[in-house]
Amino acid sequence: MQEKSLSEINNRIREGSVRVVTAEQMPYIVAELGLAGAVREVDVVTTGTFGAMCSSGVFLNLGHSDPPIKIAKAWLNKVEAYGGVAAVDLFLGATQPSEDKGIEYGGSHVIEDLVAGKQIDVEAEGVGTDCYPQLELETTIGLEDLNQATMVNPRNAYQRYNAATNSSERTLHTYMGTLLPRYGNIHYSGAGVLSPLSNDPNFDYIGIGTRIFLGGAKGYVIGSGTQHDPQKGFSTLMVTGDLKEMNDRYLRAATFHRYGPSLYLGIGIPIPILNERIARNTAVRDRDIQVSLVDYGVLRRGRPIIKAVSYQDLKSGFIEVGGKEISTSSLSSYYMALVIADVLKMSIERGEFYLTQPVEPLSHLGSAKSMKQTKEFPNVGDVMSRDVIVVRDDIQVHEAARIIVNGSFDHLPVVSEDGRLMGIITAWDISKAVASDEVSRISAIMTRRVYSTRPDEPIVLAARTLDTHGISAMPVVDNDNRVIGMITSDHISGLLARRRWT
Repeated sequence: MQEKSLSEINNRIREGSVRVVTAEQMPYIVAELGLAGAVREVDVVTTGTFGAMCSSGVFLNLGHSDPPIKIAKAWLNKVEAYGGVAAVDLFLGATQPSEDKGIEYGGSHVIEDLVAGKQIDVEAEGVGTDCYPQLELETTIGLEDLNQATMVNPRNAYQRYNAATNSSERTLHTYMGTLLPRYGNIHYSGAGVLSPLSNDPNFDYIGIGTRIFLGGAKGYVIGSGTQHDPQKGFSTLMVTGDLKEMNDRYLRAATFHRYGPSLYLGIGIPIPILNERIARNTAVRDRDIQVSLVDYGVLRRGRPIIKAVSYQDLKSGFIEVGGKEISTSSLSSYYMALVIADVLKMSIERGEFYLTQPVEPLSHLGSAKSMKQTKEFPNVGDVMSRDVIVVRDDIQVHEAARIIVNGSFDHLPVVSEDGRLMGIITAWDISKAVASDEVSRISAIMTRRVYSTRPDEPIVLAARTLDTHGISAMPVVDNDNRVIGMITSDHISGLLARRRWT
C-alpha cells in the first residue's frame, strides 16, 4: 500500500513541489490512476463549502471604559449581545435579531459590518459595583478598536444535510427557505463532492487542532460540533478563527424570509493524501452521497422521510415525487465552495498554508438525541370540536345561512364530492351575499385558499397560524385532506384559561 507522511507533504509545500488538487478533480484522478497511483501523484486534496451556518458567533473584548463598567446587557447596532461572560467580554450570536429592525438585521449583519470595516454603535447597561461603578455606556467602534474578536462556532460544516419539501396546503417559511405548498419545490444545502467531512468521513485526518480556511483566514477545528452524529453520517465541526483576519467575501449576512438572520460562511479543509484509504474517500462523487428528502409540511420533530436522494439527483434540477417532477434549488453556493477550494489550493502551493497534525481525533460517537421534555403541551386533536358540519360548493347561499344560524360555528368548510377540503365560507361572507341578493350559490363567494391544521399539530402552531393570518377558525383535516373537525380561537383561549388556573 502506498503511504506518505504529513511531514513529507509539508516539506514539499516548503520546497514548492507540493501537488494539490480540488475534491472535484480527485474522483477523475483515482479513476484514471487507481488508488496507488493517486497517492503517488497527489499530496493534498482541498475541499470547500459556503452556506448558511446559523450556529456561529463571536467573542468580543471591548476594553475597559473610564469609569469602568461591568456590562450586564449590551446592544450592537440594536442587536443584543450576551454580557454574562466578564466585565467587557460579549458574545454575539449570528441569529440574534435586531430590536428595531427585527429579523431583517441581526447578529450576522453586525459581524459582516465589522469585517467590512464599518463602525457599529454600542449601548451597554452596567450592574454597578465598587470596582465597576458606571451604569450606562454609549460608543461607536470598529473592528480595529476591539482587543480581540474571536469567532467560535459551535456547529459548522455538516457532513451532509437533508433536503426539504412541503406537502401541506400552505407556504412554509423555514431555515430551509420558503417551501411552497403541495410539493411546490425542494431545497437542499451543502457542497456534496466538495464537502470537507464527506471527503474524510472517518476522520482519518480532520481532528482537534486541524488548520482550516475559515471566512478568508486561517482557523482551527476545536472539537466535534454540537449535534455531531457520525453514526448516521451527520458529523459536524466546532471551529474558531480570528475575525480581524477574515474577509467579507467569505462571510456574508443573510435573512431567511419570515424566519430570521443567518451567517453564510466559507470553510475549506485540506486533506493530505497519506494512504490509499484517504485517497478512496476523497474520490467520493455526488452520486455517492445520499440524503433524505424530508416533508416539512408535518410540523413535528419526527418529520416523514419521502425518499432517499443523492446530491447528483438534487443538482440535476428536478426530483420525481409521486409521478411529479419537482424543481430543486440549493441554499448554499457551490460556486463559492469551489472558489474556496481553489483559493486554499493556491495558498498551499505558494507556501502560505501548512497542514497541521491533529492533537486528538474527533469522536466516532456522537449524540443528536431529542430534548427531554417534562411538561407536555396539548395537540389540536385534544381541544378541537369534532361536531363539524361541511357543505358542498353547489348549495344555495340561503341554505348555508340556515345551517350557520342553527349551528354552533361561524365557519363552514366546503368539501369536494369525495370529502376533501376545497374552501371555506364564513357568516360574514353569507351576510354580504344575502344583503346584495346577487349570488345564489356559495361557490361564488367561498374562500378557496384555506388554512387548515391536523390533529397531531401542537396547539402553539395552530395558534400562530390563526394569529399570523388574522383568522378565528380553521378546519382540522386528516392525511387525506378530509375535514374531521374545527378549531377556533375560543378553543385556544379556553385552554389557556384552564392552564392558568390549574
